[in-house]
Amino acid sequence: MNEIWVLGATGRTGSAIAALLKGEDLVLVGRNRARLAEVAAATGGRPVLTADIPSALAAATPKVVVNTIGRPLLNGGYHYVDLANDVTTIADVLSRDAAAEDAGRTLVTGAGFGVLAAESVVLRLCEGRAQPSHVRVDGLAMIEPVPGKVGEALAGTLVDAISSGGRRYAGGRMVAARLGGDHARLTLPDGTTASTVSVPTGDLIAAQRASGAPSVVAANAEAPSGLAARAVLPLAAALLSIPAVSRFAKRRLAAMSPPVKPPARTHSWARAQATWSDGTTREAWLQAPEGMAFTAAVAAEVARRLAHDEGRPGAYTPGALFGASLAEAAGGRFII
Repeated sequence: MNEIWVLGATGRTGSAIAALLKGEDLVLVGRNRARLAEVAAATGGRPVLTADIPSALAAATPKVVVNTIGRPLLNGGYHYVDLANDVTTIADVLSRDAAAEDAGRTLVTGAGFGVLAAESVVLRLCEGRAQPSHVRVDGLAMIEPVPGKVGEALAGTLVDAISSGGRRYAGGRMVAARLGGDHARLTLPDGTTASTVSVPTGDLIAAQRASGAPSVVAANAEAPSGLAARAVLPLAAALLSIPAVSRFAKRRLAAMSPPVKPPARTHSWARAQATWSDGTTREAWLQAPEGMAFTAAVAAEVARRLAHDEGRPGAYTPGALFGASLAEAAGGRFII
């Protein structure tokens, strides 16, 4: 059996992934009966209605599990794909490399715009070259707004990213850094401009592993970049590191319905700039579709390849397993 289970198949990203996997041996897992039936009718997938996903997985034998619900579910014998972009989850999954290899399993974390976009640009920029001394990556996702609540998974990711404080690589080691630092005003290839600040995302780990650079900074345009916001971010990190405050913030944020505003740009972009010890500096960009659509395309492509035995055992970020061309397969275009 080549069953691909999509956890959270009724959500925005889960249903988009399911649509792209139409024709595969697809199983749709969710908690909303009516919405699950709609997605099943559109994709031909088999619906599994449950509030206890771990038990449902334990009683089945999926070949691939695509996790869109947030918390890692790594205890089965299946190949695994998640959309994580926080340093804690990315590091946790990658630490299981030896165990996954011994078990003949493939674990892929960060299968989305977060991680693959920045990682793929670094891979393409450094291809065939010596290890750079410093790398900076910037993520500028364009998200098409839709009415509705933020939701538990996204709220958890945002709060955890802030509460963990700033991070960067120095001397080949991840170290603490100022949250919201390393401000940059960028001119994109289409002539527009945007500001980015450093935040602790999975892009940081992926960029370091892809380049081998001892010094790495990861920044994005989603964090507030104004002077006042950059001054407040460290205080917010300190407050959100308190478990009770963090839980409260996640509940409140998950229940919020942000106003629908036009997106800030027409494409998603990722940038990498690398500097070598001789002073040479190179820059590259990835132009990608809308961020959620790109994420769905990446996750679906990885799941499909794993279902058809195109991976190899171990734990990986998506570009480390399938190369920079995976971003092109998901609709991206490199500009170097």
